[in-house]
Amino acid sequence: MRSQAPWGKDGLEEERESVPDLPVPEMAGTQHFRRRQHFLREIDRMSHNKGSFASKMFSPRRITAALGAAVVAGAVILTLSPEPTLPAAVPPATAASAALLERAALAAAAEPVSAVRGNQYSYLKVAGHTTVLSENAAGGMDRRQEREDMEQWTSVDGSTPTFQRKNGKSTWVPETPGEGSFNAPTYTFATSLPSNPEALLKAINEEATKNHGQGTDSTTGPDQEAFVAIGDLLRSSVTPPDITAALYRAAARIPGVVTLPHAVDAAGRTGVAVAREHNGERAEWIFDTTTAHFLGSRTVLTKSNAWGDAGTAVTSIAVIGHGIADEAGQVPRTTGRSN
Repeated sequence: MRSQAPWGKDGLEEERESVPDLPVPEMAGTQHFRRRQHFLREIDRMSHNKGSFASKMFSPRRITAALGAAVVAGAVILTLSPEPTLPAAVPPATAASAALLERAALAAAAEPVSAVRGNQYSYLKVAGHTTVLSENAAGGMDRRQEREDMEQWTSVDGSTPTFQRKNGKSTWVPETPGEGSFNAPTYTFATSLPSNPEALLKAINEEATKNHGQGTDSTTGPDQEAFVAIGDLLRSSVTPPDITAALYRAAARIPGVVTLPHAVDAAGRTGVAVAREHNGERAEWIFDTTTAHFLGSRTVLTKSNAWGDAGTAVTSIAVIGHGIADEAGQVPRTTGRSN
C-alpha cells in the first residue's frame, strides 16, 4: 500500500500541488562563518540548565538551520524545554521534496565552473535576523532580535584571516580558517568532499553521529544534525557546483524531509521550501520558484517555548550574494544565487 503524504495525498499528487514546475537550465560542459554557535536546536537539551555561548558570525555552522539562534558573548542562556523523546521511526523524504531537491541540484550543477586559486577569497553577503535570549539583572529573561546583515571574505585555502563588514565596520577575524571542516568550511575543504551523494551523506552522517548520536547528551539526533549541517554549508559558505548539487541530492536521502509550498526569506523573496521538523523546531531551506536557486534558510517554531510563540521565525537568513574575489574587501563582479 502506498504511504500517504502529509496532507493526505499520495506522493505524485503532493509533488504536482506543492512544488512549482521549475525550469531546469541546460548543463554546461564542465561545470555557499566558524558557524555561529548552533544553540536553539539544543534548546531542548537539558531542563532548567544554564550555560553561556559566544557567537561568531560566518563560521560554518554560524547560523543553523535547526536554528541558528545564537547569543552574543557573555549572555546567559536558560533552556526551559522538557527532555524530549526521539521518534522511533521517521518516514523517508517525500517524493515532492526529492523532486525539488533534484531540480535545485540540476540548477546548481549548471553553474559555470572556473579555476579558483588558493590565494583568492570566497565572498558571501547575507541579510536577516537571529533571536537572542539572555538573563537580565533582575533574574528574568529578555528576548530580542538581532540583525545579521554581513559581508564576509574567507580565504579559499584558509591560510589568511577572514575579513568581515558588519554594522558599518570592517574587521579581520584574528584566527585563520586553516584547512577547514564541516564546522568551519573553506572552499578548499568543500572541494575535498565527495561529489557522490551517498558517499557525501555517509561522511556527514559520521560527523553527525559522533556529536549527536547514541552515547552523547544531544537530543538533536544524527538525521536532524545532518540536515542542519548541509543547510549550514549551503547558506554560509561557497561550494563548487558539483558539490552543491551533491549536497542537495544527499539531503533527499535524509528521512523526514518534506516540502512547504510557500515560504518567505529574510529579504522578502517568496519561494518554495524543503524542511525537516524536530522537537518543536522546523528547519527550512527556501528556493526561488523560477530558477530553483537557493535563497536562504530559516528556523520556525512549531511549538511555543521561551523563544516565542508557535509560528515564530527565530532565525531567518537570506543569501544576497556570493562568489570568488581576488582580494578581501572586493565584491565579485557576478554575485547572487537568484539574480
